[in-house]
Amino acid sequence: MTVILGIDPGSRVTGYGLIDTAGNKLEHVHCGCIKALNETLPDRLKKIHAELLEVINLHAPHQAAIEEVFVGRNASSALKLGQARGAAMVACLSHDLPVEEYSARQVKQAVAGTGSAAKNQVQYMVKALLRISDNIEEDAADALAIAICHANTQNSLIRMAGSKPYSKKHVRS
Repeated sequence: MTVILGIDPGSRVTGYGLIDTAGNKLEHVHCGCIKALNETLPDRLKKIHAELLEVINLHAPHQAAIEEVFVGRNASSALKLGQARGAAMVACLSHDLPVEEYSARQVKQAVAGTGSAAKNQVQYMVKALLRISDNIEEDAADALAIAICHANTQNSLIRMAGSKPYSKKHVRS
């Protein structure tokens, strides 16, 4: 079984979610949000790093996955988001966790079947896939979706590696 830590970085709210995988079986382990609303940016980054270290120490994940930065209209927001991602990645890398990155579109596609899914669709599908009956915060649901995306990607790569190589014998004339 492999424990995967998914991270939805944000400079004010960072979601995290842990799932346990065995083949195609996914199980919810834990999720939550790191909220740093009124601190200075350096203090927010410190809090993200420190609290993710606690999560990693407590749950001992084997792998981590994080959402890529989406650059919208506001360059300042994108820079702050990038710094939050950096703090989260350093927390993972300080424990030698391999970290993979996924775009929001890839995550939505993996969980909801379409890269343009709305936030509420992603949250609904995360709860359904992991059999969660309680309400979960949006950022925590996004983090679980990132972990699910990573698990699905890893399973696909394993299946492809085990498949037989292409042969002309299989082509009909």
